[in-house]
Amino acid sequence: MASNSRVSILDYFNIVFEGENGKIESNCKACGTRIQAKRTVTSNFVTHLKRKHQEMYDEFLRKKDVKREAYASGTVQAYAPMREAGRTATHSGSGTGKFDRNDPRQSLISETIAKMIIRDLQPVQIVENEGFRELLQLLEPRYVPEPSHYIQQQLLPAYAYQVQVATKLALSGAESCSVTLDIWRTNALSFSTASGYMGITCHFITTDWQIKSALLACLPLPSQMDTQRMLNDFDEISQANGISGKVFRIVLDPSPCESRSAFRLPGFYVHGLGDVDDEDEEDSSDEENSPGVSKEDGSGTEEDNSVNQFMAWCRIDCFARSLGQCVREGIRSSPHLSITLTKAACFYNYIVATVTPEKLAQVFGPGNGQAPSASDRHWNAQLKTVRQMLESMDFLEDIVDRNDLALNNVEKAMLRELVEVMEPFEEATDMVKGDKHVSISLALPSVLGLRKHLAEIVTHQCTGIVTGLSQALDRRLAGILEDPLYVTATTLDPQFKLSWSSDRDWHKQVLLEEVGKHTQAVSSPETSSDAQPSPSKRSRLFSFIKQRPNTQAKSMEQELSAYLLEEPTDEDPLQYWKRKSIDFPQLSQVAKKVFTVPATATTVERIFSLVGKTLRPERCRPLPKNLETLIYLKANYSILW
Repeated sequence: MASNSRVSILDYFNIVFEGENGKIESNCKACGTRIQAKRTVTSNFVTHLKRKHQEMYDEFLRKKDVKREAYASGTVQAYAPMREAGRTATHSGSGTGKFDRNDPRQSLISETIAKMIIRDLQPVQIVENEGFRELLQLLEPRYVPEPSHYIQQQLLPAYAYQVQVATKLALSGAESCSVTLDIWRTNALSFSTASGYMGITCHFITTDWQIKSALLACLPLPSQMDTQRMLNDFDEISQANGISGKVFRIVLDPSPCESRSAFRLPGFYVHGLGDVDDEDEEDSSDEENSPGVSKEDGSGTEEDNSVNQFMAWCRIDCFARSLGQCVREGIRSSPHLSITLTKAACFYNYIVATVTPEKLAQVFGPGNGQAPSASDRHWNAQLKTVRQMLESMDFLEDIVDRNDLALNNVEKAMLRELVEVMEPFEEATDMVKGDKHVSISLALPSVLGLRKHLAEIVTHQCTGIVTGLSQALDRRLAGILEDPLYVTATTLDPQFKLSWSSDRDWHKQVLLEEVGKHTQAVSSPETSSDAQPSPSKRSRLFSFIKQRPNTQAKSMEQELSAYLLEEPTDEDPLQYWKRKSIDFPQLSQVAKKVFTVPATATTVERIFSLVGKTLRPERCRPLPKNLETLIYLKANYSILW
């Protein structure tokens, strides 16, 4: 009978050895993986099945459920929610008790709760809330809720340890890396011992030429800035992860006196109804969140200047952040645009508040009409909203009964020109976004393209913006056109090479000098004195065969000339250099180093932005006590799951 048959996870494994104390070794029937565990502790088997063979894992769960239903003799009764003390509460009319701690369903639900806490940055104490426990009781009465101290003191530290081990193992094979330092400070944390956090993100390329990023640490900062302590922390983290002496560049925000509100179109707010209080509140929080900002005078502190001086030998400004500041400065150079943007914001907020989601979806796509996320405040996300409004303006004006909010022809023309002017900036920002591809090589061509765009575009309403953007671009980003790092990265990208250069000989010389700093002589195997000739070479029997000439290692200049003679290709830079590492060993060595530098913001920077906007005490969202651990796990979520 089905009800008498035992459902076991071991049905999916072949037991090859069983020792004392119930220890067993078995092979997975599907893939042959060897797994060791005790017969009474089956979590290793369940985890393997869940991660490697999802269909088999689902089948196992279905069999377990069928077994429980048969055990209950098929009785189906109306469920009446009831609260009982202790761990022995049961279904009415059923002999089924609570899950055992080793039950795979118990472990799965506990893991899912931990994932929710990490992804949403929820306080661990949420598991003690009465409403949360009622929800668990309704969804799965057999689950035994874990206490908050178990999650905080055992489960989360265990996950953090897994990330540390996996990260250190991955970094052990990296020849070099780059690091991004994100420093977040705010007065909102004055009630605790910390005044902010420092995130240390490492970017590296693996032996098989895949680019990876991992948050090495999220460290609480004291209320009184201690530069030496920060540097000591950085050294300790570097040594603990085995990257001491491997760091190529350190990426920091471009200017300590600029706030994080650079990524906004002034006057255009898509969150809520955009009242003045919200605007002022966000501006103040952005200043608090910005690294190196003194709350009193907005200038960089002495401690921050010391950090910048210490890292001057290898620091580099974040390109995406610098580009965002250019946008902010350019738009602010045209004050009359703010009036039109403010009116467009009022129109947008009104239609979001009054128009049905079905009609909004026709204009803005599914999901609109809800409160936007923090990232929707960025200028490029809001530019997309303006573009969508303009494309469907006739439709929106027909369904809105407020003529006083409608835009006139001059205002529409101004917004259309704004979109036309800003679209290349949006494209450049989107191109460098993400940490799964090479982005540093895109910065220099982007600046050249933006310069050309601003020089050629003809405007009638936005002339001031074009001038302001051009000046900001020259002030903040013109320097990278002659920066040896950017010249090297762009030239070693096979889609560009030197096709962008107006002075190929000069840039080639810059490249040769730069790559010479980062390469080691690659000797030919035949030059080794310890190398022994093969028996066939010593034999007189093959003397009639013409001997092959010894292959000499190419010089760096020869490699570069051969590389530049090839036609540019759209092949992914990492795949190209993986394929060409034998032909151009020295150039590939340099490419593997410079391509570790990111041109975009990190995951932890976006998490800091989220924390600063949504988890502030004045908004009745207290910060979790173990926030640094949650940030660390959230940033490295893909390593665990």
